[in-house]
Amino acid sequence: MAGAPLLSLEGLSKSFGALKVIDDVSLDLAEGEAVGVLGPNGAGKSTLFNLVTGDLRADAGRVWLAGDNVTALPASARCLRGIGRSYQVPRPFSGMTVLENVLVGASFGGRLDPRAAVDHALAVLERTGLSRRANQLAGALTLLDRKRLELARALSTRPRLLLLDEIAGGLTDHEAHALVETVRSIRAEGASIVWIEHVVRALVAVVERLVVLDFGTIVKAGPTEPVLASREVREIYLGIEA
Repeated sequence: MAGAPLLSLEGLSKSFGALKVIDDVSLDLAEGEAVGVLGPNGAGKSTLFNLVTGDLRADAGRVWLAGDNVTALPASARCLRGIGRSYQVPRPFSGMTVLENVLVGASFGGRLDPRAAVDHALAVLERTGLSRRANQLAGALTLLDRKRLELARALSTRPRLLLLDEIAGGLTDHEAHALVETVRSIRAEGASIVWIEHVVRALVAVVERLVVLDFGTIVKAGPTEPVLASREVREIYLGIEA
């Protein structure tokens, strides 16, 4: 499909019993674009990511990646197609070293031979500020370094599309700033990013467009400043009476 967006979500819906968590969501992301996703707790943000990655199967709608319909593909196949993600709660292989964690992604997600996988993993650790932790057990990392490892594991798969789920959440201001600088450097290299985050100042330092979810639907989308200044966002997300 010539000129297709890198990611296109077409009428996605997902329910758990009688609760509709995602309701007819459509969204396009161009190659090299960075989009932030805002919304209150329970708005459906992480569920939306799970539908994109294949961790959950949509009840309705389609997911397109670079013009290919990947809706029926499992998460492993979508990773091989170029979708990489971090999780809101870090999930490292705790009994493995930091380097071994990243090697898993480079070997299986990145489909690299052993020598190339090691070279790529070491480069990713350098890029994410984890080189000094390479031989440390992942289970012994601080929260900041666990978040860095989530980012490193996603990057190790050589993604075309990087999904970040509240990667700055739970960090101090200083820690969040350090991590945002890492994400900014990745973005400056032309990475395509969709980033869920409650730390608004972190988002606006990286993305050029925002999508706001509430009760599983998109209530506002557009350039960052007009979206943040809008009545809907101030009332729904920020809790301020417009």
